[in-house]
Amino acid sequence: MSEADHRYARQIRFAPLGEAGQRLLRQSRVLLCGCGALGTAIAERLARSGVGALRIVDRDWVEWSNLQRQCLFTERDAAESIPKAVAAAAALQAINSEVDVDPRVEDISYRNLPALAEGCDLILDGTDNFETRFLLNDYAVSQDIAWVHGGCLGAAGQVLGIIPGKTACFRCLIPDPPPAGSVETCDTAGVLAPAVGVVANWQAALALKILSGHGSELDSQLVIIDTWNVESRKLALPRNPNCPCCGQRRFPFLNGTLSSDTNVLCGKNAVQIHLATPVARSTTWSARLREAGEVVENRFFTRLKTPSHTLTIFPDGRVVVEGTTVPATARSVVAQVLGM
Repeated sequence: MSEADHRYARQIRFAPLGEAGQRLLRQSRVLLCGCGALGTAIAERLARSGVGALRIVDRDWVEWSNLQRQCLFTERDAAESIPKAVAAAAALQAINSEVDVDPRVEDISYRNLPALAEGCDLILDGTDNFETRFLLNDYAVSQDIAWVHGGCLGAAGQVLGIIPGKTACFRCLIPDPPPAGSVETCDTAGVLAPAVGVVANWQAALALKILSGHGSELDSQLVIIDTWNVESRKLALPRNPNCPCCGQRRFPFLNGTLSSDTNVLCGKNAVQIHLATPVARSTTWSARLREAGEVVENRFFTRLKTPSHTLTIFPDGRVVVEGTTVPATARSVVAQVLGM
């Protein structure tokens, strides 16, 4: 094969990366947390770029509603309900067989994250909820591992590259998790595929920069993108010396002090989840829930009925998900509805 036809030739010719950077990429190991809209696009970019190893963790399976924006999946994957991590791994191996792809069908928690991240040089955020992001931030800062946050909703999104000890961390941006239900989710606000692509590609670009040896060049800045109005801006995000994570080095999400507890309710075909935060009930919140299904409210709880599940949501943060006995499924449903 001639130099011009080499798989990575055009990338190597980009001077800041070059052959030295490509070698570093080939030696790198990446943990991708979540393989939905952001995760599939990130994974494809990294696989095509020649990252050495990619561990993909996701608790869900492919559904028809995913196909609008989750770029590695097919109608067959949805028809057969293939786990997302497994379907993504098969697609990536067909794209680049040189990459070691390790799919894990797991629900990320403080119990398994250290094992999942073992040996990895970078963590990438493809998640859909705040609790997991706070957990990733705790782990990355405690272990001095770089990670790249990304989020997308509607037509807009944000990206933050985090180098522990150098840049601000996620808790410098958001000190504490928002109350459950206080923020919109893709299920209530929708999401455009082009917006996902822009955010994911920006995350992938930061990943390539870090993995190729240029992480020290990252600025402590939050990138905000609006694809509908064709706007982008960067906001300086200085490190907070009083940040509970990178400043005070307290890691409550990693040690399990602040985490959701999940229990299968015997004989009820239901799972009960105790969220790490209380529920912020409001008129706006109730209106958003009605976008997802039928809502019944009283002073004791809010009940949401969807085509596949019923959620009974209590103000203290307790949620009962009827229609499943699988904790990972229940957590996924809650994340889609409440963003937690």
